[in-house]
Amino acid sequence: LMKMRIEGLKQVDEALKELPRATAKNVVRRVLRKRAEPMALLAANLAPVDGADLANSMEVNTRLARRQRGGKVPADRVEVFVGSSSSLAHLQEFGTRHHAAQPFMRPAFEQMKYQVLDGIQKDLMNEIEKSKARQARKAARIARRQALGLE
Repeated sequence: LMKMRIEGLKQVDEALKELPRATAKNVVRRVLRKRAEPMALLAANLAPVDGADLANSMEVNTRLARRQRGGKVPADRVEVFVGSSSSLAHLQEFGTRHHAAQPFMRPAFEQMKYQVLDGIQKDLMNEIEKSKARQARKAARIARRQALGLE
């Protein structure tokens, strides 16, 4: 499990705090998923072709399988995972005493990590602005309905 922490996004953090917590988490989740997709595609292309069908098992997800989970995730944290849903993926990645390693996730991570990080701040600010615009439209719609006595 490789973890990345992004720091120095004070402006983004303050803008996220202006949104409801669920909306803010969804904004971050959308951006991270979008940014992680190219890494999943590269890992699928690098995966060895064999009976495990690793290429088709690559996914970007916000949850791990039960067997992969550790402790509870704090309520204010958003996690996105890139990897294979195949139970054999780790054997290919790291090898066994009978089978040499055929890494595909580590090379994909090494090649894509900076591309994933570049632009997260810009993408987050764009998504925050879109969310604020949606909230403003919703508030205006509710105000119109209340003015007409529909609510």
